[in-house]
Amino acid sequence: MTDGASAGESSLHATGVIHRESGVLILGPSGSGKSALALALMARASEAGVFGALIGDDRVFVRKAHGRLIAWGAANVAGVIERRMAGLIAVRHERGAIIRLAVELCERGRRWPRMPDDDDGLIVGDVRLPRLALDSGLSVCDQALAVEERLAVLTAGGPARLGISLEHSAAVHKNEGPEISPPAWLAPRA
Repeated sequence: MTDGASAGESSLHATGVIHRESGVLILGPSGSGKSALALALMARASEAGVFGALIGDDRVFVRKAHGRLIAWGAANVAGVIERRMAGLIAVRHERGAIIRLAVELCERGRRWPRMPDDDDGLIVGDVRLPRLALDSGLSVCDQALAVEERLAVLTAGGPARLGISLEHSAAVHKNEGPEISPPAWLAPRA
């Protein structure tokens, strides 16, 4: 992956983050809270004991690959994100990820329609992504919860959502007795 956009690649004013196993592309104008939402998602992942990492802050590159959107950040600022009023900070990061959700933040002082349109998709880099429109005026905690809820819905239908390793699957098959418990993040807390 290169630092700049070349043929078939686009450069976006966006922030990318991995939350659990899903890449999230956060779009919005300057000052809309892209970095704050990314930091909140990474903090929530850390607190829950699941994976969370930055892809890129403020400038993300994307390309279509086999019908999926691949995103990566600039190598010269890998793992660096801006925290308002604190400056640049270093965080856990990954070189790139497959994007599963586009979050669109509106300009501060403006609001999205209260009821979302039927079309909740967004085309980025010739790939149609599920879209979650959020008001920048919402607290970053509310925004992060909304992203987690949408990701849970998006990932609920496939086998990866069960959180079963290949070794576990092989053991279940070998012993012909599935013992499946919900992932820790879905289990009720005592």
